[in-house]
Amino acid sequence: MTNSGPVALITGAAKRIGAAMAMKLHNEGYRVIIHYGHSENDAQSLAARLNRKRANSAFCLQADLCDTHAVSALGEEAVNVWGRLDVLVNNASSFYPTPVGDITEEDWTSLVGSNVKGPLFLSQALAPALKKSKGCIVNMVDMHIDRPLPKHSVYLLAKSGLASLTQSLAIDLAPNIRVNGIGPGAILWPEREMEDAEKDTLLSSIPLGELGTPDDIANALCFLISAPYITGQIIFVDGGRSLHTGASA
Repeated sequence: MTNSGPVALITGAAKRIGAAMAMKLHNEGYRVIIHYGHSENDAQSLAARLNRKRANSAFCLQADLCDTHAVSALGEEAVNVWGRLDVLVNNASSFYPTPVGDITEEDWTSLVGSNVKGPLFLSQALAPALKKSKGCIVNMVDMHIDRPLPKHSVYLLAKSGLASLTQSLAIDLAPNIRVNGIGPGAILWPEREMEDAEKDTLLSSIPLGELGTPDDIANALCFLISAPYITGQIIFVDGGRSLHTGASA
């Protein structure tokens, strides 16, 4: 495929926040590689829309981020699409509750695999390409690493691990590759059904009084990509929710 401009790989980019980041970077002139796990139809639909706007500017790749062999192949395939890589966004994430007493090894494999293992091995696989382009990595963490969410112990230990990995990689990959993180707060309502009272409780815990939007995350991503003297930092995009002293929700 031929084209010009920088290249970004966004994992879990078929829908929701990942898709918003892919569209934002595309609007900024990037060629985007849309990774997906199971959402093939959404990924292909997004790529088709972007390619209608600018030919040969979006491409889809599938991989199970819990499988190190698949992650290694994803890294190789991503570089081969356009022969370079400038930005890696580790966005894909499993997210669901794991009440103590019901935690299984499958939960561990899914949550730690998608949130820590995948980002680590994908960053390692793509480090040579990113070093060549003096690119950057942005990891999607979570504001709840500093404000525990009840019944999500495995998810939170995984996101805390990703936060630690962000800082470690910032040291290990400097000076050629910058590594930062974004800690989203309440950006979209969960895909599960929520009662009105539950929504009201959530909104009351946000000083700015409303949910964020996927564009808020996409804008933070663009800022970190464009900030050449920032590395090893995690920016909370949460409407101030991490400052709230009430009960976790």
